[in-house]
Amino acid sequence: MTITLVRHGEVEEAFRGKYNGHSDIALSLYGKSQAKELGKKLQKEKFDKIYCSDLRRTRETLKEFSLKLPTIFTRKLREKSWGIHEGKSFEEIEAMGIKYKNFMQWIEDLDGEDSTLYKERIREYFYEVIAKDNAQNILVVTHAGVISTLLSIVNRCSLEEAFNTKIEYASLTKISFDPVLIKLNEI
Repeated sequence: MTITLVRHGEVEEAFRGKYNGHSDIALSLYGKSQAKELGKKLQKEKFDKIYCSDLRRTRETLKEFSLKLPTIFTRKLREKSWGIHEGKSFEEIEAMGIKYKNFMQWIEDLDGEDSTLYKERIREYFYEVIAKDNAQNILVVTHAGVISTLLSIVNRCSLEEAFNTKIEYASLTKISFDPVLIKLNEI
């Protein structure tokens, strides 16, 4: 099984470089153009199924692909919620009194979804829903944090290691899921 992970296109300028989480924001004009270009590349692919975060930026990205397949839109593929820190930059959050000491301390100190529960939400959705699908070539349109978190699970590395790889706007990452290995991981 091959899963093609797509990060949504560039968001509106006011939201770039921010902890957007569950904020339902739109793509910029450039983001729509990025999505359209990526969609042209994906036209050659023969996807069996599409999964997409239910947030506007991912839906707008997928719309530009012009793929004619049923799509499952789900909250499970949303970025981590940052609670009261959503829509704020690193500097704005530090001005609120939270100081960066290390990666895990930072994400734990921010309000919103617990990082362990977030990681489990991603693991569960990919392993219990998507990987158990009968499809062989799956497209998932989601967010950088979801992609990095899944890579940390699949590659068995820390979240910090996975997040050190920058996931660009409108980029794609392909991973192979082996159903036999998934069953072994469940035991």
